[in-house]
Amino acid sequence: MSQSDSAEATAFSSTTPTPSHQTKSVAATPDDAPKSRVRKRSDAPFFIVMSGISATFILLIVLLLVADLRFTSLSDFRDALSKPEIIAATRLTITSCSVAAILSLWVAVPLGYLLSRYRFPLRWLIDTIVDIPIVLPPLVLGLSLLILFHQPIGDWQLERFLGDRGFSVTYRWPAVVLAQFSVACAFAVRTMRVTFDQIDPRTEDVARTLGCTRGQAFLTVTLPQARRGMIAATTIAWARSLGEFGPILVFAGATRMRTEVLSTTVFLELSVGELDSAVAVSLLMVAMAIVVLLILRLLGTGLNT
Repeated sequence: MSQSDSAEATAFSSTTPTPSHQTKSVAATPDDAPKSRVRKRSDAPFFIVMSGISATFILLIVLLLVADLRFTSLSDFRDALSKPEIIAATRLTITSCSVAAILSLWVAVPLGYLLSRYRFPLRWLIDTIVDIPIVLPPLVLGLSLLILFHQPIGDWQLERFLGDRGFSVTYRWPAVVLAQFSVACAFAVRTMRVTFDQIDPRTEDVARTLGCTRGQAFLTVTLPQARRGMIAATTIAWARSLGEFGPILVFAGATRMRTEVLSTTVFLELSVGELDSAVAVSLLMVAMAIVVLLILRLLGTGLNT
């Protein structure tokens, strides 16, 4: 080969395009391998730390339940729940929690909607008042209810006014419902406000341009979209009512077979030294809360959410 032919071959080889797969193999230089290894190493500590912190709370709850289960036996559980006073307390608990949850949802839907959609005078004050039962100590809330119903205004008193019409409240079952409602409604309002915040208001505007009134747009467009939020608000209100103790003890008392609910049953059984019965009732409350949460979640939100 002549010198000129060698030069042309060298020039041809330098100008011939390289196939794409060869280009990739050349592009995947050894400099990229350490980057991928570094990325894998950096993710593991993150998930370990996050999972470890999260597992502490889950483990605490599981250990609490296991400790209760190990403390009592099936026979003790059956004997405790067969007591007439605990049966009556269970019946009153289910009824009062259901009524309080329905009333909470009845108030939470319009109030949550107004706070979410409109800007009106003193809106910030109403928003703050809604949060007061959440941050107020339960005993203080019960004491405030007691004072409200027995505070004389001149010659008039709310408790006497209702009693004259055959509907006494204090130290009777309506006081149980009112005490549960006062706390549970605040949580339901918060839930419904967040729900309406997440619903696009333009759907209501479109419905109104098609001839709907504001009320029709709310009932036919917005409210169906808030179905899951309503179920969540009902669940939270019911669960919160189930665990309420302080306001009920102060405002309704803990009279056997009259104003006794399961939360006060635990207190009464502990006060007379019946620890087995107190643990059995506690486990019953846990079971009721789990059943209600699962049923409502299956109905409205699905177990995968």
